[in-house]
Amino acid sequence: MSNSLNNMSKNDTKESAQLPLVKINFLLMAASAVLIIAGFLLMLGGSSTGDEFNPDIFSTRRIVVGPTIAFIGFVAMGVSIIYRPRRRG
Repeated sequence: MSNSLNNMSKNDTKESAQLPLVKINFLLMAASAVLIIAGFLLMLGGSSTGDEFNPDIFSTRRIVVGPTIAFIGFVAMGVSIIYRPRRRG
């Protein structure tokens, strides 16, 4: 009985060692998602209507900062998926 349990724990260890993504990958992906959402939120704002022009549509926050942060988030998402932590030992 104990021999079969010992074999099962070895198999579980082998399977967990072969997982393609580990905890750090998911943490990096969550941080990247926060960056992407923050970038899109920075791009939000009121629009111009037919009756009134809103000069805020050309603000630096909406056309430079927001897209840059969103782009950095998308690049970081790719890096977080590809990232492979070094093995100790």
